[in-house]
Amino acid sequence: MPLRQPAISRRVLLTAGGLVLLGGCAVGKGAGVPSAMAGPDASAAEGGRLGVRTATAPRHPMSARHTVPAPRGTAGTVRTAAQEGRRAPSRGQARATAGRPMYYIEDSPKAIALTIDDGPSPIYTPQILRLLHTYGVTATFSMIGMNVAAQPGLAREVADAGHKIVNHTWTHANLAMLAPAAVRDQMNRANDVISNATGKLPGMFRAPYGAWSPVVLKQCAQMRLTPLDWSVDPRDWARPGVTNIVANIMRNTRPGSIILEHDGGGDRSETVAALKIVLPRLLAAGFHFRSP
Repeated sequence: MPLRQPAISRRVLLTAGGLVLLGGCAVGKGAGVPSAMAGPDASAAEGGRLGVRTATAPRHPMSARHTVPAPRGTAGTVRTAAQEGRRAPSRGQARATAGRPMYYIEDSPKAIALTIDDGPSPIYTPQILRLLHTYGVTATFSMIGMNVAAQPGLAREVADAGHKIVNHTWTHANLAMLAPAAVRDQMNRANDVISNATGKLPGMFRAPYGAWSPVVLKQCAQMRLTPLDWSVDPRDWARPGVTNIVANIMRNTRPGSIILEHDGGGDRSETVAALKIVLPRLLAAGFHFRSP
């Protein structure tokens, strides 16, 4: 007679099968096979642990040639005074220190600075120059090298009117994303074209998007350019409306403030209209304008 096989309970079979299944899942995970049960939430959590960026920084509204700006305050960049929540510094602390940009000016009580970026523009720069002349205001123009090359006479007109011209790179590139050699090229080319147009070498540098990095600050030191930032940003480049630009400036300007405005990079009619309002208001409030 054939031997009878010992009876195996259904519970034992189910237990053994479960152990095999669990073992297979463990091997798959160790081999880098993604778990089908993980789902999108698990993937996002792992991406966060690995430091993967999931958000894209907003694009600067200038032309498509510009790179996407890195968020300010990320690794390797220097945060602005406003982002750090710092108040206007006491006397002797306003000037840029080693390895740090200038966010405020120090001149005299109620001194402020007006900075105009991204020009020169054949449309808006002359309008702003007329306004500055009307109110006897001295400003600082951060100029893009390519624009100076296209409008050298206008750059010279700005300098001849007594306004300061600042190096703002050759193409308005995000220098925090470039190799050191590319950073040098951007800054040197702008310096050369500004010098050729105006007869003067710039003494200051403003990083596009405020994207400072150790490489950029080191290059500033080598070129003897004072790094210039800002402390009042009405975001006029976004065209939020004349009323909003004016309200932002009047609300946030304090003694020593460096105000950021734009004459290039797009439609700056709102900026011009806002300056027609804020310049006499700031003067009436007792402020006076100085170059950084």
